[in-house]
Amino acid sequence: MMRALTSERRGAGQGAARSLVVFLHGYGADGADLLGLADPLAPHLPDTAFFAPNAPEPCTGNPFGRQWFPIPWLDGSSEEAARQGLMAAATDLNGYLDALLAAEGLGPEALALVGFSQGAMMSLHVAPRRAQAIAGIVAISGRLLQPEALAAEAVVRPPVLLIHGDQDPVVPFEDMSRAGNALVAAGFDTYGHVMQGTGHGIAPDGLGVALQFLRERLPA
Repeated sequence: MMRALTSERRGAGQGAARSLVVFLHGYGADGADLLGLADPLAPHLPDTAFFAPNAPEPCTGNPFGRQWFPIPWLDGSSEEAARQGLMAAATDLNGYLDALLAAEGLGPEALALVGFSQGAMMSLHVAPRRAQAIAGIVAISGRLLQPEALAAEAVVRPPVLLIHGDQDPVVPFEDMSRAGNALVAAGFDTYGHVMQGTGHGIAPDGLGVALQFLRERLPA
């Protein structure tokens, strides 16, 4: 059963938006955690509407936050529970994106995903398996889940920008090159930016590179 995701909106109003950016938050956070990024981006993307859905489940490790799926090494869940959770959340997110595009009267080429941490994992898992390619994926401080399955399961290959801090204590910096290698091997146009001296977060230089990537790929 698909769960409906709730979200707030910033930027261009309904009927006026020519492109959409959907932020996907990390484990234990919620949509509001990333929606503030719309404020510095919106002046440079005036025709864009920004959304930040709340993940479908209360977070096991943080009762005030949300999670896309359980994480065994953080919350003691089983690998099977994590796998089932990922599959269920992917269904939820696809339903949300389909409904959003329909409501705005836009095609997938007008949509970009910007994910942080667990949200980046969701972006990299869901977008390649959709029937039609979106404009692009920005994956910040994340990880490519099931990299060995990507080449066989990818239906489309939207461009990907990987951004990671080289001092990340939560999702190891090495995961950036692992993801990049798998994406390139599977035929994705893949770009990377290292935030020097940055931990598990989004530094101004990373946000600037993300903005440039979005401006080049979203409809004007």
